[in-house]
Amino acid sequence: MSALDGKRALITGASAGIGEACARRLAADGAQLVLWARRIERLARLADDLEREHGRAVHVAQVDVRERAAVTALANALIEVGDVPDVLINNAGLAAGFDFFQEGDPTDWERMIDTNVKGLLWVTRALLPAMIENGRGHIVNIGSTAGHLTYPRGNVYAATKFAVRALTEGINLDVAGTPIRVSSVDPGMVETEFSLVRFHGDEARAKKVYDGLRPLSADDVADAVGWVLSRPDHVNIVDMVLMPTAQRNVYVIDRG
Repeated sequence: MSALDGKRALITGASAGIGEACARRLAADGAQLVLWARRIERLARLADDLEREHGRAVHVAQVDVRERAAVTALANALIEVGDVPDVLINNAGLAAGFDFFQEGDPTDWERMIDTNVKGLLWVTRALLPAMIENGRGHIVNIGSTAGHLTYPRGNVYAATKFAVRALTEGINLDVAGTPIRVSSVDPGMVETEFSLVRFHGDEARAKKVYDGLRPLSADDVADAVGWVLSRPDHVNIVDMVLMPTAQRNVYVIDRG
């Protein structure tokens, strides 16, 4: 039996990429899923797929994690009916723009800060007290190698991922004395919609990011998340960094 069998798991940003892959992995491991994302049509299709494959209901909601009132209301609705998550995966996040700081677009900056940092804050703050009261819970934040080492034109995106790393460490300290675990999984180059979003839909530019190497897939990251979640209760993986073999840090990349 999987360590996740029967556990309730909430995943943000679950309509594509790493979030979708995590949903598929956790469903296969027997988890009861609540999936949040902005793109409800894609989320509904994913839920239908998972329900057919695994024979369990998957609950979905259209949520923009930047909207604190909406996040709080939905979290309270779960708490009121006793559906406090055992697992929270804070996956919703993005990069927007790839400019030198002095040429950056503040609209891009606000979008990244509001999603990557504030969104994680609103969701976690809304659910963590109930997890503590229940006496169980595991939070996994999807970070980035950009939260360990900055790179040119990555300025504000890196700042948000450094914040995710700091919040993972800080929340861990604040829940000391409880059974709550808090982990970060920090991937390097992963081929998802990430670069397409960063380059505002420029498919040719996005594709060049991965030229000449085999990047991680969303499934690779979901596999790491699944492993972190499956550790015994007395084991807390605070931070896991994973990269494709062709990448050794944000600067050293073998493109053949």
